[in-house]
Parts: sequence; C-alpha cells; structure tokens
Amino acid sequence: MQQSQTMKIILSRKGFDSKYGGCASPILPGGTLLSLPIPSKSDELRYSEIEYEGRSLYEMIKELHPGSRITDRYTCHLDPDIRNYRLSKEWWPLFGQANQALRHLDNNGVNAGDLFLFFGWFRHTEFVDGRLRFVKSAPNLHIIFGYFQIGEIYRTINEIPEEFEYHPHANNGIFRNGMNSIYAASENLSLDSTHPGASILNYDDSLVLTKKNMSRSKWNLPDFFRDVNMTYHTKASFRDGYFQSAAIGQEFVINADEKVRDWALNKINKGIR
Repeated sequence: MQQSQTMKIILSRKGFDSKYGGCASPILPGGTLLSLPIPSKSDELRYSEIEYEGRSLYEMIKELHPGSRITDRYTCHLDPDIRNYRLSKEWWPLFGQANQALRHLDNNGVNAGDLFLFFGWFRHTEFVDGRLRFVKSAPNLHIIFGYFQIGEIYRTINEIPEEFEYHPHANNGIFRNGMNSIYAASENLSLDSTHPGASILNYDDSLVLTKKNMSRSKWNLPDFFRDVNMTYHTKASFRDGYFQSAAIGQEFVINADEKVRDWALNKINKGIR
C-alpha cells in the first residue's frame, strides 16, 4: 500500500476512562503500563480470560475498583491489540477503527507509514497484603503506553487474512453496520528499524503527557507544537503554562515535521526496555 508523502502522527486515546471502565489503568509496580480495554457487549473475549503474569484482568479490575459493575462474565474490546496476551506465533499487532473515528482518520489522509501513539488514563499502583491498589497519593495522568506504525490497511471483510480473524474488527457485523477498517502493523519502525513496527511501552517520566500538579487533560507539550496542525486543537489550545487537550475525539492527527518525529521517537526510545 502506498505510504503517505508526509508522516502523520496520531495521538490516539484508548483504554478505560470515566465513562467506560470507571477507573484508571494501572502502572504496575515494575513499571508496566497495563492499558485496560473498554467493556463491550458485542465482543466475545472476557476480562477473566485475559491474563498478565498469572493474574486475570478481571481480578485486577476488582482489586483496583471494588465498586466496578464489571463481573467475571463481562466481555471487552481488546483493541489496539499490541500486547501478545495469546503468546502465539500467529499473533500480529492489529488495530481497528470504525464509523466517525475512522472517517476522521480517512479525511485527514492517514495511511500506511503513519504512526499511532496510544495514550490513556493511568495511575501508579502498589501491592498491599497481596492485593493490587492505587497508591493513595498517585495523580491521574495521561500517559503514552504504546505505538503502532501502519503497514497494511484492510477495508473489506474479504481482504482480511485468515490469521487475523481473531481481531474484534474482523466481525462481519461491524462491516455490515458501517465504516470499518483493520490496520496491521509494519514489521519495523521506519524512524528506527531496530524497533518493531508496534509495541507496548514501559513507564518513563517522559511518556507522561499531563503537566505536573495539573488535571490529566492539561498537557506539557514542547513550544514547537504551536506551529503544527493537530486536529481538534488550535493555537488557542495553548493556555497559560499548559496545553489543553480536547475532550472530544479519539484520534488527534498531526502533520509531523522533523521536530515532531524526533519527539515521537524519543518517547518510543524511552519506553522500550
């Protein structure tokens, strides 16, 4: 597939939020950024079936948020799928998008070669008497937890390779009901070919978007972002001492100049261990 002439970098909001999930995703004591996928009645994979280091996501959710309405029968939307929970050779990093959010990406020319930086709501955690807890004093933060460079885009049900049919956006019902696409990651990252095309990141202070001592939607972006075009934002998004990120929209598309590309690569380098 032909690549975009100018790389676009997309800041993509994913994982639990105040409406879907009701709590932050955990920064585990070892620094793992474990993004919790949102609940979804139209999917088949249960939180209780997904494990990380011997513990199911359901167990972690109930420990972190005892009042959660999520039960052991709740299903979730595991997307983006950039952590190989299946531990399978057939697995490949995939990401799906549909309807209005997909239209926004298409209208802004997002194509093969463009780079998603996934961010979400996180808090630091600790183990207390063997149970996972949010650190009481831990702030609510927007943090970049993964990246994904587009290798291929599949826009119809007939295009999707058989080995990718496990992905939730491969569901024929989604294609029947509206716009839908599946992105497959590139094999390597074009900004640094020593890195894979997609990966999860581990906690580093540089991955935190939120400005220190401010609410999570108030970001600390370099001044050169004033000179780039980011969808859902304008120059007025820069306030007195912070950048106010938009409450609407899943994806913020940036026409990335060299400074933005270097900024993105620095984030990736800091988070890969």
